[in-house]
Amino acid sequence: MKVLVTGGLGFIGSHTVVELQNVGYDVVIIDDLSNSSIKVLEGITSITGKSPEFEKLDLKEKQDVKTFFNKHKDIVGVIHFAASKAVGESVEKPLMYYENNLNTLIYMLKEVVNLDVSNFIFSSSCTVYGQADELPILESAPVKEAESPYGNTKQIGEEIIRDVAKVEPKLKAISLRYFNPVGAHESAKIGELPLGVPQNLVPFITQTAAGLRKELSVFGDDYPTPDGTCIRDYIHVVDLAKAHVVALQRLIEARNETNYEVFNIGTGKGSSVLEVIKAFEKASGEKLNFKIAPRRMGDVVQAFADTSKSNRELGWKAELTMEDAMRSAWLWQTTLD
Repeated sequence: MKVLVTGGLGFIGSHTVVELQNVGYDVVIIDDLSNSSIKVLEGITSITGKSPEFEKLDLKEKQDVKTFFNKHKDIVGVIHFAASKAVGESVEKPLMYYENNLNTLIYMLKEVVNLDVSNFIFSSSCTVYGQADELPILESAPVKEAESPYGNTKQIGEEIIRDVAKVEPKLKAISLRYFNPVGAHESAKIGELPLGVPQNLVPFITQTAAGLRKELSVFGDDYPTPDGTCIRDYIHVVDLAKAHVVALQRLIEARNETNYEVFNIGTGKGSSVLEVIKAFEKASGEKLNFKIAPRRMGDVVQAFADTSKSNRELGWKAELTMEDAMRSAWLWQTTLD
């Protein structure tokens, strides 16, 4: 069975391609290489012993999307990662984010509903919850006004899919609301490849330990948390990748309860920034150079998932630990040029 993965050479996409191939799916990847590297294809092939089909394609080009689907009518599922994802950049370039994240989704859905089988997994985010009123965060928690254009594209994206699923009975879709993906494949053949200054905590930690960055800034130590630093739910990227496989299988096997479903994908446990640093130091044996800096605008104090719905209905559970994530992230960093 053939599955399309858009953005399949990105951080989460590449790990998901590996897990799909591991259970026997044929994978075709679309990626425009704007935020990824063609070398990732070699890493995937090296891990699985099988090279996925690859097409360099800009999903903003409507006609190219149509041509692709005319060529690949036998696709049984689509996992849609392709999107711009830096919160700060989205504030500076809102039109770029709305065009890239929403137009591409619309062009994809227009073609997916014409397939014989229309199974669609959407890469969403816990940013849709904003500063939650209650912790842990349930899927039924209110979706708050987005803190950034990036977060807004995830909210609007979910609304678009939900509205289409209401009128297209063939479309079966799941939005996976990720918490904070970290780590790398244990082989160190694929991992997170940030372009320029990392936007996420863990690659900044590993680059600081590797001497590529002078020091790590911890933004605020006066939050109402046990050690004063922000708390997040960090999930190993391999666990996250496996969640996509089981979500897709749920749709293929028609076990979904409604045409559109939403699941939190996290560990259910929050870790503070200082706890992540300690876990890294323990796993790597490296001492990290960090300083406390002023709070950063827009940072949510605490966010961690209630994962009972995904554990129960998807039959999925996060299995890898924070130390597993830190060990694999450091191993990956040490293999980079």
